[in-house]
Amino acid sequence: MALIDRQYLARPYYGSRRMAAWLATQGHPVNRKRVQRLMRLMGLVAVYQRPNTSKPAAAHKVYPYLLGGLSIERVNQVWCSDITYIPMAKGFLYLVAIMDWHSRAVLAWRLSNTLGADFCIEALEEALSRYGGPEIFNTDQGSQFTSDDFTGTLKDHGITISMDGKGRCMDNIFVERLWRSLKYEEVYLNAYTSVAEAKAGIGAWLNFYNEERQHQSLGYRTPRQIYDEGLWICGRSALPTGCASPASRAGSESGEMLAFAHIPTGATANKGIDMEDLRSRIVAPAVAQTAIGAGIEIGGATP
Repeated sequence: MALIDRQYLARPYYGSRRMAAWLATQGHPVNRKRVQRLMRLMGLVAVYQRPNTSKPAAAHKVYPYLLGGLSIERVNQVWCSDITYIPMAKGFLYLVAIMDWHSRAVLAWRLSNTLGADFCIEALEEALSRYGGPEIFNTDQGSQFTSDDFTGTLKDHGITISMDGKGRCMDNIFVERLWRSLKYEEVYLNAYTSVAEAKAGIGAWLNFYNEERQHQSLGYRTPRQIYDEGLWICGRSALPTGCASPASRAGSESGEMLAFAHIPTGATANKGIDMEDLRSRIVAPAVAQTAIGAGIEIGGATP
């Protein structure tokens, strides 16, 4: 299975027939039916245009793809999610990640040894609780994402749902690139012997990806830098968890522009701050509103 996964990353257009032929050249003669079963277990589908012959669970609604031609130019405009297979020394796990499309920041992730919807919902709820919510959420048509529990959570938060076309992994290209980097830079270099070991290794790499790994497409800045800068540009307060304050979300939903003052972070955050002067810098809007950051306690240094 690890060989199939590695070859699929390099040749995503390989179906079961080609994959079986390639495995034979590597000294692993297996029949096509076994390769089909393993690829289905791993959630791998060859990438090419074809009739839509496979569908998600019959009772689940499939939503249209909304990102075609859409200019994504700010954080929390579009989030996306996907699931990938993680090989271990013995057995395997599944990994789901929630990503902000504009900044490429990974907002939440979960590991599971089954392909149920529960671990996907847990990751989604964590991202929503920490970062608010996007305007559009894009996934593939997997049964985990089309389930009533998953789509219901999105609807409860007023989020528009978008889904890729069947067999079109390029519709979610940034998550696919994340998987490729994760596997070649971390997973394939370490034969995890336990779930705890896999969780620690993947967690450390994702933290490196968010905080340190520079992206050429982002002007050699990190996803975290782009995401945090985007929150301020959008007029949202950067709380310690990175989410917007309830006051800022309420103002955004009402369509009103909120004034805010940037509170420095670090050990010197409160050194020499004249609160009267700070209040005078906040422009009072025509309608009485609560300034962004009102929920932040400033009695001590901001973490």
